[in-house]
Amino acid sequence: MTVLAAGLALLGSLFFALGAALQQAEATDAERPTLRHLFRRPRWLLGGLAIGVGTALHVLALRYGPLTVVQPMGVASLLFALPCAAALGRRRPEPSELTAAAVIAIGLIGLVLAIPPHTGDPHLSTGGAVTLLAGAATVAFILWGVARQAPPAGRAGLLAMAAGVLYGATATLTRVVVYGNWEIWFMLAVPLPALIALALLQRAYAVGHFGVAFAALQVADPLTAVAFGALLLNEPLPTGLASTLTALAAGALTIAGTVALARTTPLSPTTR
Repeated sequence: MTVLAAGLALLGSLFFALGAALQQAEATDAERPTLRHLFRRPRWLLGGLAIGVGTALHVLALRYGPLTVVQPMGVASLLFALPCAAALGRRRPEPSELTAAAVIAIGLIGLVLAIPPHTGDPHLSTGGAVTLLAGAATVAFILWGVARQAPPAGRAGLLAMAAGVLYGATATLTRVVVYGNWEIWFMLAVPLPALIALALLQRAYAVGHFGVAFAALQVADPLTAVAFGALLLNEPLPTGLASTLTALAAGALTIAGTVALARTTPLSPTTR
């Protein structure tokens, strides 16, 4: 069952990466990369379908295997995404891009494995939900504001990071809803940060530095979910010297890989 779970998670990562690459290709080609315009482009919708399939396979993998096996497999989407995007752009991925992506993947795997599993049911009060949404919105707004003045690579990373923060908040709120510890407005609130995140992510893709944008998303989303889980849901953080050092080293690798990826050639000459 563990092998099956790993295989499903890897296949899900491939679909997720393909979907992201398709949406990035459409966002860079679109005259205006807004959701209203992108929803009219069949290939962008196909990318969304691929992302949906990848997410479903990842959820299915969690049914057959432990989180410690499935989550690291999900990180492979970054390694799949760069070749997919390069193929759509009719070029070969640079070795430096793949090396930087591998460093980021190793760092993310280390972070995932350093976080202890949470076995209790998540519960969030109304005040906690307001804090969650307000905090995520504030951080995303600050990142968006800084991105407006940043150079292209930084802009792509900051916009994707803002999207990742909102996706992380969405994931946290969704976990509470799934476990039934919620109020009716929780369910109504879930789509809003997800839609804003989707719009920000398309803006990030349109800049042209797909590797930076996708890496920033992959980093910001789970870290935000972990942070909100610890602050609002009483979920555990790494304890002990070994786990703490592992998390710090993994974080350093992730940052170093992202910086290195930002210095590589963008996958599109577009610099919106």
